[in-house]
Amino acid sequence: MSLILTPNLADPDGIYEKLIALHEGRDAADSQRVNARLIMTLINHIGDRETILEAIAVAAGGSAKA
Repeated sequence: MSLILTPNLADPDGIYEKLIALHEGRDAADSQRVNARLIMTLINHIGDRETILEAIAVAAGGSAKA
């Protein structure tokens, strides 16, 4: 599986709104916990180690070919 880095979401604004709403009323620590749960849920869904490692490298500011 190769990491998709081009826009690939039908409703990015709607998803962004849901993500922002997820954090409303939460303190910083609770927001970090919910982010971690979301990230781990999506990592589990992807399931491909190499794709996940590519995403980690991109998120860290590196190349998608790390």
